[in-house]
Amino acid sequence: MDIRPVPLSEVWLLRHEVMYPNYPADVVKLKDDELGIHLGIYKTGELVSVVSVFQNGREMQFRKLATRKDWQGKGLATSLLNYIDQLAQQKKVQRLWCNARLTATGLYEKMGMQAVAQSWQALGQDFIVMEKKLNQQKMEIIPAIDIIDGKCVRLSKGDYAQKTVYNENPLEVAKGFEDAGLKRLHLVDLDGAKAGEVRNWKVLEQVAGKTSLKIDFSGGISSNESLAITFNSGAAYAAIGSVAVKNEALLTDWFQAYGVEKFILGADVLDEKIQIKGWTVATDINIIDFIRNYASKGVLQFFCTDISKDGLLQGSSNDLYKKILDNVEGISLIASGGVSSIEDLEILKEVGCSGVIVGKAIYENRISLEDLKKFN
Repeated sequence: MDIRPVPLSEVWLLRHEVMYPNYPADVVKLKDDELGIHLGIYKTGELVSVVSVFQNGREMQFRKLATRKDWQGKGLATSLLNYIDQLAQQKKVQRLWCNARLTATGLYEKMGMQAVAQSWQALGQDFIVMEKKLNQQKMEIIPAIDIIDGKCVRLSKGDYAQKTVYNENPLEVAKGFEDAGLKRLHLVDLDGAKAGEVRNWKVLEQVAGKTSLKIDFSGGISSNESLAITFNSGAAYAAIGSVAVKNEALLTDWFQAYGVEKFILGADVLDEKIQIKGWTVATDINIIDFIRNYASKGVLQFFCTDISKDGLLQGSSNDLYKKILDNVEGISLIASGGVSSIEDLEILKEVGCSGVIVGKAIYENRISLEDLKKFN
């Protein structure tokens, strides 16, 4: 079936003929039509079926599906819907939806859509929202161990003066995560982050050598030597923050030497502006601009910590993560900071995060390791 773009003038004509012939012609014109993709099928040189598609971040809506009466029942609408479904998959859309006439719900149900919310009336017709969830990736739980003086600690709002020591043996904590079936670990050298050089690499070496956890290590990785220590001590990924902000040329060299897939870029933010050196130095760099820049260089994994939420158990920055994912396509975003309950995790999964770093909520028994098994 030949499906191709259609000029708006032809779109409006067919919409009016099929959908609202008894109303003024302008009733079929949408205020944002100029922003849409208009697709149609031609037969004997005439437009006989049309639909308009609008994408907003990770959502895609199709509107005004119309087929000329003498061509209805011949599979044209189904062909257009299948085309849209494939387009949504290609663009990694997570929600495909429409305002459907109640009389047409069977057509949309055939493509896997479901009715949601309540129906309503407009222009003499009954409508209901129908949607289909797509590209629903599995979200990975990544427990965190923050290290000061070789001990497992947590800070509140990034303040080194507000630390709580939870365990003096990080390996014991890591083994507990492994026993619970978790596969990843976010290991942070807070001494290193503050000093600007790796300090707790012995902890990394011990945990990597005595567990099967895939570790991303951060804190103080600022030179060729400290990066080599990180990988030689057993880290699967180097999580880079300050260098990505201050020395893009050096980071690019590291990409070439080790492969860009070995790096996760961490952005610690306050009011959407990045802070570095263990959250002690503010910058004017916007988080979305930062991620977009490095995504263009092939970086796929990013984690973002909202300092205003970190360690407070007051919920995660869902709006911030959604904003990032809506503005930068094709990345894996790992949420961090503020998670306090299983409900927070469910919301972050719905937002589209590929992973969530969980720390204090585990240590203070807000979330049990047994609870986390449902995400494995």
